[in-house]
Order: sequence, then C-alpha cells, then structure tokens
Amino acid sequence: MIAKSLKSPTGSREMDPGIWSKLPPELLEHILSFLPLKTFLNLRSTCKHFKSLVFTPSFMSKYSSGFPFSSFLLLSHPQCYSQFPLYDTILGAWRNLALPFSFLPPCAAQFNLLSSSKGLFCFSLPNSCSFLVCNLLAKSSRVIKFPFFPFSFELLTLVSKPDGYKIFMLCSKFSSNYVFVYDSMVHSWRRYDGFQPLLIENFHQEGASFHGSLYFTTPEPFSVACFDLENGKWEKLNTEMPGELTFVRLVSDIDEGKLYMIGGIGRNGISRSMRLWELGKGGNWKEVERLPELMCRKFVCLLPQL
Repeated sequence: MIAKSLKSPTGSREMDPGIWSKLPPELLEHILSFLPLKTFLNLRSTCKHFKSLVFTPSFMSKYSSGFPFSSFLLLSHPQCYSQFPLYDTILGAWRNLALPFSFLPPCAAQFNLLSSSKGLFCFSLPNSCSFLVCNLLAKSSRVIKFPFFPFSFELLTLVSKPDGYKIFMLCSKFSSNYVFVYDSMVHSWRRYDGFQPLLIENFHQEGASFHGSLYFTTPEPFSVACFDLENGKWEKLNTEMPGELTFVRLVSDIDEGKLYMIGGIGRNGISRSMRLWELGKGGNWKEVERLPELMCRKFVCLLPQL
C-alpha cells in the first residue's frame, strides 16, 4: 500500500502576492476597516502605506462607521483641560471622556480646543503662542507657531484632507483684515486678502468645508461667501436666500458632498420657526426639514439662558 499525503482543500495556503498586490486601494482599505483596532495598530509597522492610513480621513471614516460609537457631539470649556463631555448619538447619553494626552509635548500643559476635522483636533497653546494639531488614534501631534506675535484671529477652521490638513483663520490686526492658511504639506503659512463682512458679528462660526472651499454667512442682509483653499480667492455665492431669516448657520456633510443651512424664520429677530435647507445643483436652497413648532418655542425660550 502506498501512502499519499493529501492536502485539505480548506487548509492554509500562501496568498499569491501577484493577486493581492493588484487589489484596488479602495478595496484593500475596505478589508482593513473590519480589523479590530488593536490588530490594525499593530499592522501599521509592516509597511508605510498601512501606517499612513491612520492619517487618512477617508479610511478613518470607513473604519469608524463599523462601530456603534461612530457619531458623537463633543463639548469643550476653556477651564476644563483634557476633559471633554461627549454625547453618544447612538445611545442618546452623555459620557465624560478623559483623553490620553500623555504623548503631547510639555508646552501643551494647558490648551483650548478650537476646531476638529475627521479625527484631527486643533488646540491653542496660550503659554507658547502656538497651535497644536494632534491625531489621538495615532498618538501623534505637531506644534505650529503663530505667523507672528501678538496674533489675534477669528473663524479658525481645521480642514482635514487625504494628503494632510490646512488651518484657516482671519486676522484683523491690520487696517484691512487678512486670511492666514497653514498647509501641513509645506509646513508654512500663506497670507491672502480677507472678506470684511465676515468679521466681528459672526466670529463664532467656523467655515463649512464644501468642494475644496470654506463657506461662511455674512451678517444681515444674509448672504453666503466662500474661500477657495487652493487659490486663496473669495467669491460671493449668487443665490437667493430664504425670506424673513433671523439667523443662519452653515454645515457640510463632507462624505456625501452636501452643504446645508440651518436658520430661523420670523420677524424683529424673533424666530417662529427653524428650518434646514440643502444647496441644490442649481445654486438654490431647497427646504428639507423643519423643527416642530412646539420644540421651536421651547428652544427659543431657552436661548437667553444659554
């Protein structure tokens, strides 16, 4: 009798590099997004591409979507360092999260959260006249010095991109305001002309990132202006705004490529209704939702107490 060694068809086989090396990047990222967090972090040491994925907004968006805790609201207060209340939109509950900042430089003993984008956080460091951008998942950070000192700024917005990030802000130190943009790819600041109506009254708003530009609303009469992050040019959006607006705020869905406007409808500064509009392909605002009247009344009553 001749004994033959048979391999089970379900046994382990070596993967053909010729096949796996030709996988489209989108498919490979989709496969990696199913890995447990600890396994993926260990995998980063195997090649430069896997290591860079943790800095890629598109991959982090796919990765976080596979977990129940994928969407949350984060609040910050200047006097509460490293403690950030989080509202879990899945569970409908608040959490107190102490973020692990042990990897940060010594100059980050005190910091204020200014903006966030796709898992990146931008803080101000009052004691060192600089900003701090950090990726909590990768436990990496970078200190960015102010363009000059003293430096006062408004409308700071952090924009995360596949190849890095940019920081936008307005500076009113000069007789005419200027825009300063930091580009992480070249590690430097660039200065552009500002847009006067955006200052003073609306300095609490951030820009809404949409199709490579940041969109802002101006004070009354309300209008929309956008700043192109690539060429540094301003443009006023030629669109008709809804009537009887009492306030407006822009917000964007980067993944879906949509720009929304939240606003109040009423007279004499009193909102009788709150609505949500989406910017259509023709540049017109299309109403998609409105807050129930009873909820709107309760919300407006609470505004003076906030």
